[in-house]
Amino acid sequence: MRDLIEGRVWTLGDDVDTDGIISGKYLTIIDPDELKKHVLEIALPEFAGQAKSGDLLVAGVNFGCGSSREHAPQALKAIGVSAIVAESFARIFFRNAINLGLPAIEAPGVRKIFDRFDPARVEMGRGTITNLRTGASVRFPPLPEHLLGLLEAGGLVEKVRQELERRGGRAPA
Repeated sequence: MRDLIEGRVWTLGDDVDTDGIISGKYLTIIDPDELKKHVLEIALPEFAGQAKSGDLLVAGVNFGCGSSREHAPQALKAIGVSAIVAESFARIFFRNAINLGLPAIEAPGVRKIFDRFDPARVEMGRGTITNLRTGASVRFPPLPEHLLGLLEAGGLVEKVRQELERRGGRAPA
C-alpha cells in the first residue's frame, strides 16, 4: 500500500449501488480478467473500455449501496482502480474493498472538487486528496492503523497468510 496515490479521476454521483458497479448477471464469473470487462457497465458504460490501471474513482454519498456482493470491489480492483474516494460508503462495500486490498477513502466535499479525468493525488498519511489541475484539496480522516495494515498486506487473506507464516505456521494454499 503506497502512502501516495496518483492517477486520473473518473467521477460518479450519489447512491452508486453494487448492481451499477457489476450487474448481478455476472456473479457467476470468477475470473478477474473476465469480470473487469463488465465493471461499471450500468453506471459508467465507457469505463471498462477506457479505464487505465492506476485510475481513481471519485463519487458522492453512499457509494456501494445495495447488495453486499464482493464482486463489486473485486471488479474495480481487477481493472486496476488504485483507490475509491467518496463522500461516504455503504459499510459492507467499504469493508469488502478494504478486505480485498482496495483503498476506500471517505472524504466529505471531494466530489465537488473534481471533474472527469482531472489528475489527483491522495496522501494517505496526511489525509488529503488534491486536484492537481486546480490545486483544490480536501482533508479526510486517515484510516486506522489496522486497516492500513490490511491494505499494505494486499487484503485480509494475505494479512492472515503473512501472520501464520510469521508465527511459524503454514498458510493455507
